[in-house]
Amino acid sequence: MKPASLLFVITMILSACSQEGGTSADEKKQELADARKEYQSLREKIDKLEAELKEIDPEFAKQANKAILVSTLVPGKDTFVHRIDVRGSVSSRRNVMISAEIPARIERVNVREGQSVSKGDVLVTMDADIINSNIRELKTQLELANTMFERQERLWKQKIGTEMQYLQAKNSKESLESRLAAAQAQLSQAIVRAPFSGTVDQVPAREGEMAAPGMPLVRLNSPQDMYIEAEVSERYLGKVAKGDEVEVYFPIQDKRVNTTIAAVSDVINAENRTFRIDVRLPQVDFKLKPNQVTVLKVTDYTKKEAVSVPTHLVLRDDKGEYVYAIGNQDKSTVAKKVRVKSGLTYAGVTEIVEGLSGEEVLIDKGFRDVAEGVHVAVAKQEEIGKVAHN
Repeated sequence: MKPASLLFVITMILSACSQEGGTSADEKKQELADARKEYQSLREKIDKLEAELKEIDPEFAKQANKAILVSTLVPGKDTFVHRIDVRGSVSSRRNVMISAEIPARIERVNVREGQSVSKGDVLVTMDADIINSNIRELKTQLELANTMFERQERLWKQKIGTEMQYLQAKNSKESLESRLAAAQAQLSQAIVRAPFSGTVDQVPAREGEMAAPGMPLVRLNSPQDMYIEAEVSERYLGKVAKGDEVEVYFPIQDKRVNTTIAAVSDVINAENRTFRIDVRLPQVDFKLKPNQVTVLKVTDYTKKEAVSVPTHLVLRDDKGEYVYAIGNQDKSTVAKKVRVKSGLTYAGVTEIVEGLSGEEVLIDKGFRDVAEGVHVAVAKQEEIGKVAHN
């Protein structure tokens, strides 16, 4: 029986199994196990019949020994990298809402949304008439207190008057100085300035409104200190570390950049069982906005000098995993099974941890048309297109 016919039989068996009742995972696993046993039994029966027919039917032997055209590859050894996909978002350490610090009427709003400002620029001016009046009064009182203190000091040095009078004059002067400094600090809070250079994102403040401490006035954003934060499942704890490589994909711009992890949190979020990572954001030639969605490909496993093969070449039977390689039998080129043990899989490539040295010649295109001991012919470069796609 030709391998293609065998494939048809197997397909029919699996199709029949899929049509039977039962939808649970355990039932499906049992159906799969039964199908594999039936397949193995059929395979052994087919091999036995083919061997018997080859001895009694020369024409059949001639057709059976006809070589199947295949292409090959040598896996070699290279660095195997496994990554996990994590959703992240752009954040900024300079994305702040500037709030009022004193209770006062908003006198003037000097900026609008989208406006660029420099550090120190006046954003909002508060009504400070009461504060200015208080400062003028304190300055007048302080002048008198200074005069009284200087006179009392001279008298004290001449041993005239009491020490208590001298200390009272000194305390009065120093108390007024402290009150004046506090009033001047309060006056500076009436003028809201930009703490850094950036772009005005929101302006909740309205002229004429009465502001209270903590009331939002202006949201200021700067692209100079952006980063990406993401939540990673705790199952990867210990596999993700500071300095690991990360590929960041920006779906909106359809752009990718390579960077590294800047920090890994030591705390597990009890609600969703994740830990946070911060990823450095290098300079890019496109505009980003805070809270923009990104996709991170975080490296959680790297193996140097690893043997890896295309995932579709790894097959499985009731004895385990295997790949087809080129072998020799009676001076003929045949397909042979090589038992392997696979590791992680990423981007269509599977690491082989046991069974291959990397120097084997594996069957690539045409691997589904061959079986153990089937004669094969390795396609030349000009014949590659003739090999069936698998």
